[in-house]
Amino acid sequence: MTAQPSRMHDVTDETRAIVDLVLDYSHRRLLSEDTPLDKPLPAAELARLAGATVTESGIGARKALGLFEHVLAPSCITTDDPRYLSFIPSAPSKAAAAFDLVVSASALYGGSWLEGAGAVHAENEVLRWLAGEFGLPAGAGGVFVQGGTLGNLSALVAAREAARDAADAAGTRPDRWRVVCSAEAHSSIASAARVMDIEVVAVPSDDGVLRGDAVRTALEQHGASVFAVVATAGSTNFGIVDDIAGIADAAADHGVWLHIDGAYGLAAMLSPRTRHLFRGVERADSVIVDPHKWLFAPFDACALIYRDPELGRRAHTQHAEYLDTLTETADWSPSDFAAHLTRRPRGLPLWFSLATYGAGVYRDAITSAIDLAQQIADEIERRPGFTLVRRPQLGVVVFERDDWEKADYDRWSARLLDDQHAFVTPSSHAGRTNARFAILNPRTSFAHLTGILDTMA
Repeated sequence: MTAQPSRMHDVTDETRAIVDLVLDYSHRRLLSEDTPLDKPLPAAELARLAGATVTESGIGARKALGLFEHVLAPSCITTDDPRYLSFIPSAPSKAAAAFDLVVSASALYGGSWLEGAGAVHAENEVLRWLAGEFGLPAGAGGVFVQGGTLGNLSALVAAREAARDAADAAGTRPDRWRVVCSAEAHSSIASAARVMDIEVVAVPSDDGVLRGDAVRTALEQHGASVFAVVATAGSTNFGIVDDIAGIADAAADHGVWLHIDGAYGLAAMLSPRTRHLFRGVERADSVIVDPHKWLFAPFDACALIYRDPELGRRAHTQHAEYLDTLTETADWSPSDFAAHLTRRPRGLPLWFSLATYGAGVYRDAITSAIDLAQQIADEIERRPGFTLVRRPQLGVVVFERDDWEKADYDRWSARLLDDQHAFVTPSSHAGRTNARFAILNPRTSFAHLTGILDTMA
């Protein structure tokens, strides 16, 4: 067989046909109004249905795409379905999802200004807009990273580096570094601590809210070993916002870096309904928010913003001979601001959607989810046999079906998905199993939610 080393890259009849196939499928999927919720299949069943797809000669684009469309994709739950109410959903705008194709088709690299100045400029405009919404100063900036876990890790690495420099200058480096956070902080904080080999001081919260007085006590107890305090701006399980202003006071009084984990909830600052809940965010040294959650961007994107980006750059810039061309300039290279090097310009779909629709539509969409959460909470309180665990602050509604055990919730959840009615997984709090609606998608309706409640009768 004659070698064809450039077959995959040349523009030929074959590649034209492949692109047409993919674009046709993408067009149909993006504009579909009746995409099923779908559900996973067992591994053995998937293997049987798909068969061997990676072979020496290939199976061809048409067959590969057919397998994806009819076997693989239907075994993935559709995260932008309005009935997807588990975890924290994703609901990318049509413009953002479509532009994600453009980003891939354009062969862009988003790690350096030298290679991707236009893309970096657009991403930075979005980051500056977000920083302004959060009340951070004009010089604030950062980078889009993969997700909240990497965003939190990168912010804490920068915080420790700044604390280490200060401690070394004073000759007072502690034997062990610590970070203070709520006992109900996101699991990514504990994950970052394992990676960094630091200790987490988990402070008990008052009804789920970490308060300034409790943080102050922890800082007094652990002294100079604490290099950062993490406040949560919208917890995943309940959507609770910590006492950020009080925590900011405590952190400032002790000269400690304040990081805001707003992966889910910080976007609610865009809504006039809930902006007041986030007082104190403007005093943060770093914040994160995930656009692939409540800012309607595709997976995967987390905006990491530093009050002083130079502290992020000092902590994360990688140095090597082949990188001298990049590191010897003052250009804004996104790779310098997080624990990564290679990156795609994942902020561009959000930029395109914001530029297309305007920020006002985002405010309206977020506000509608907050209002719907209040409506369904009222309905749950009215219904006999249901208990609302707590009033929602943002878009997460947690409730119990009276007298149900975990097995009852598990059977109900499985039946909902089997019947393609909804995707609602059980959660728990304080040892009690509960049900939970994470309301984010602007297409989720009151009728969707009451219909789900009806299945619990």
